[in-house]
Amino acid sequence: MQENRTALVTGAAGFIGYFTCKRLLADGFRVIGVDSLSDYYDPGLKRRRQADLLQNPGFRIVNEPIEQSGLLMDLFEAEKPDIVVHLAAQAGVRYSIENPRSYLESNLVGTFELLEAARAHPPEHMLLASTSSAYGANTEMPYRETMKADHQMSFYAATKKANEAMAHSYAHLFDLPITMFRFFTVYGPWGRPDMALFKFTRAMLSGEPIDVYNHGEMSRDFTYVEDLVEAVRRLIDVPPVRPDGPEDVAEGDSLSPVAPWRIVNIGNSKPVQLGDMIAAIEAALGVTAKRNLMPMQPGDVPATWADAELLRSLTGYVPSTDIEDGVARFTQWYRDYYDV
Repeated sequence: MQENRTALVTGAAGFIGYFTCKRLLADGFRVIGVDSLSDYYDPGLKRRRQADLLQNPGFRIVNEPIEQSGLLMDLFEAEKPDIVVHLAAQAGVRYSIENPRSYLESNLVGTFELLEAARAHPPEHMLLASTSSAYGANTEMPYRETMKADHQMSFYAATKKANEAMAHSYAHLFDLPITMFRFFTVYGPWGRPDMALFKFTRAMLSGEPIDVYNHGEMSRDFTYVEDLVEAVRRLIDVPPVRPDGPEDVAEGDSLSPVAPWRIVNIGNSKPVQLGDMIAAIEAALGVTAKRNLMPMQPGDVPATWADAELLRSLTGYVPSTDIEDGVARFTQWYRDYYDV
């Protein structure tokens, strides 16, 4: 138990934020959550997650957007968080084509407000969410944190790559220990309705066809949400330390040679073909999918695959839930939640 430590979690009512808060509360942290309850997807789902968290007296929520000037500065000053887990963001590759300004405000301005607050009131360790989409046009796989990642394919990915650069500058200038973690297709109960697993399950239970992009020629390194949270929890206890120079950075480590800053992949290291994911849903539901084969969508990539050796070396842990088990847990939650 981590008694008397305070964690500030942005995006606390979101999918990953909810599970992160539950884990930190279970470990004895006092948790301050921040969430705007935006309407990008059903706010009712976010309110249900939030209501569950509020059953724990160690949890407090602030329902405001992180980009609101001074909000995070005031929170940091009042609460003096020991740990910060920054998950709030406008998510979604496709929506960033339709409404890029929302990404500018939440992902760039919001992260700037967070970094400024941390500059004034430094926590022990900040963990900021990035994305596997940051690898962009890279075709060499598995993706390693030390690869160049300069050709993002969507504005969403570009904002996340910018967050990494912004955080590095603050880590260097103000000696803020920062870990950026790149998620790989997180899924599970309480998941986002805009994600393929959620949309496929809903359509298949309704007897509707599912849209299968790139004619099914896609693969993803699916990561079960509680595995991801386990990795984040372990990373909290290994903040990066500024090295004396490049010679002090181990081979394969993404630690900056000039700052206490590092990127860490969190993924299963086992890409799954889209067809195999659909087959797992069919098996869990006892329903055969009607497939509507579609071309690749703008901004998307055909495959992702994490090299998780750095995570293993830092924490001794790598996500391992297989797609069949994870999908079965999601579909059971879906049936219970929607009573279908």
